[in-house]
Amino acid sequence: MNDLALVDAHGNETGCMEKLAAHKQGLLHRAFSIFIFNNQDELLLQRRANSKYHSPGLWSNACCSHPNPGEDVKVAAHRRLQEEMGFDCSLNEAFSLTYKAAVGNGLTEYEYDHVLVGRCQANPQANPDEVQEWKWSSLASLSEEILQFPDNYTHWLKLIIRFKAPELLNGTV
Repeated sequence: MNDLALVDAHGNETGCMEKLAAHKQGLLHRAFSIFIFNNQDELLLQRRANSKYHSPGLWSNACCSHPNPGEDVKVAAHRRLQEEMGFDCSLNEAFSLTYKAAVGNGLTEYEYDHVLVGRCQANPQANPDEVQEWKWSSLASLSEEILQFPDNYTHWLKLIIRFKAPELLNGTV
């Protein structure tokens, strides 16, 4: 299924639309972003595959996606974490936020984003169709890298690290 759940400003589903069409029209839709920490409080980062339809080759958090219309966010998050990174772990919803950003190719991400946080020591078995490489990074190192090289990172990762980093660590399971 390639449909997204369209939502209102409070996150209530209002309908659905094909994914690319929703991004071309910049319509508000449900999404989730997964942040995984190891026991050293390092964050798992993935570099998006060059074949991704937007933000290709940029560094981002462990996994991002959209639940299917009517699908529980946590169920979708566990499914996508396994599909993209080849592992699963306990996840806790830390917070949600709404953001809007142009992501290239005439596409706009306008997301009601559920941010889930977990802990895992396993090294990923990343799906090469989704991820070209991955690494662990401290929040301090990541913040410095984002300041020096902002064009190397996805919009949502920069936003969350800049304004919500303490809440990420507080939200770990």
